[in-house]
Amino acid sequence: MTQIPETGEEIPKWDVALEALAREECEQSGSALKIDDFKQLAQTHAIRFDDIMVTMFELVLNKKWTYHSPGKEHPQITRDETNRLYVNGRLKNEDVAEFTGQWAPVTK
Repeated sequence: MTQIPETGEEIPKWDVALEALAREECEQSGSALKIDDFKQLAQTHAIRFDDIMVTMFELVLNKKWTYHSPGKEHPQITRDETNRLYVNGRLKNEDVAEFTGQWAPVTK
């Protein structure tokens, strides 16, 4: 998180509205989310898919959400991996196609 010098308030590195939307979807469905769930959220709410995914990657990197993918051949979410994905600007479906695991908020 980034801090505002004047107030000391912390600003998250992700879109809090998109996190709230994903969290609500997760709670309503009663299960972790997958890429197809994020695509559906994007379509339903007229949000860019890549904006949702950028938020989800940041949430995982900041340990607010988890990403679990069975099997060793699946990618892990690291800063290097996200930087590699962002090289071409906006994320596309094919950029995140290998992330077939499940996303869930961290429970306290």
